[in-house]
Amino acid sequence: MRVLVFEDSFDIEALLTSGGVDIAKLDLRQFRDSSDYLTRIAEFEPEVLMLDHFMPPFTGLQVLQSLIQAVAKGAKRPEKIIAISSASMANERMRQCGADLAIRKDNLATLEIWPRIST
Repeated sequence: MRVLVFEDSFDIEALLTSGGVDIAKLDLRQFRDSSDYLTRIAEFEPEVLMLDHFMPPFTGLQVLQSLIQAVAKGAKRPEKIIAISSASMANERMRQCGADLAIRKDNLATLEIWPRIST
């Protein structure tokens, strides 16, 4: 599963690993800023896109709105877009604007979409 993350403060791989997600089954790329976001999305073609709201230079909401406009013009949309702000209001706003899911970063590993480490 190709996963693209725009998150500037947390190490998403570490969060997922600590929550029992089998990282070896993910092709995960994280960017700590949102510059060139449409190019990065188009080149990687993620199945899952995660967006933090509070991120420079463009917020997750701005990235989401721009991506939705690009999709309307023919760009490929990720299968799942997940709002991952620590602020519930920011997550809810991104859900209202087109994100498929919204979750606080500290609960990210609990999503059912992730492959789990076998015990």
